[in-house]
Amino acid sequence: MIVVEDINKFYGDLQILKQVSLQIQKSELVTIVGKSGAGKTTILQIIGTLLKQDSGRIVINNVDVSSLNDKKISKFRNQHIGFIFQFHNLLPEFNALENVCIPAYISGLSATEAQKRAKELLDFLNLGHRLTHKPSELSGGEQQRVAVARALINKPDVILADEPSGNLDTTHKVELHNLFFKLRDELNQTFVIVTHDEQLASMSDRTIKLKDGIIVEDKNNLMRTSNSLT
Repeated sequence: MIVVEDINKFYGDLQILKQVSLQIQKSELVTIVGKSGAGKTTILQIIGTLLKQDSGRIVINNVDVSSLNDKKISKFRNQHIGFIFQFHNLLPEFNALENVCIPAYISGLSATEAQKRAKELLDFLNLGHRLTHKPSELSGGEQQRVAVARALINKPDVILADEPSGNLDTTHKVELHNLFFKLRDELNQTFVIVTHDEQLASMSDRTIKLKDGIIVEDKNNLMRTSNSLT
């Protein structure tokens, strides 16, 4: 579903990514690991079309996104890619329902349809009783589940997550990780997750290790159907 071919990325004279190539299949949960500065977030941002590579190409669902202009890339990103970040990035002035609806509004969905879909997702994530609460009134785990719902609202092909549990305590971290596996199993959702969490990496379908901008390991993990972290 996702094909990354020979990606190179420079910042000035410093080469961050060096001929990175990988493939990700539908409904895979793939983790990207490595030390700080290895290039993990850079490759995630390039896959997500938030950052432009210097050479190479990205193909998502047979669309060469590297060839799209800025307007088409923005539309493609909104409709096909969901994002989850470490610090939620929820808008503080909006409540949970409104935050989830924002990508749907951008895509042109009517308010009625957007709110219906958002309520369904928040119910699925056990947040149906928190629809009108603003981020400051939610726990860290609840905020991150709102961010997950926002990432899912447009039914994306892939969700890209950058250290999504890095700001959570142990209990909420386990809950979030289990949620990812539930979404993979029940919705066939594809995930690419940058993480330092060794337990999450070991439970994922595949682990890709980066070192100094190079993939040094791409391994399949054994546990596919019983990925509970409890």
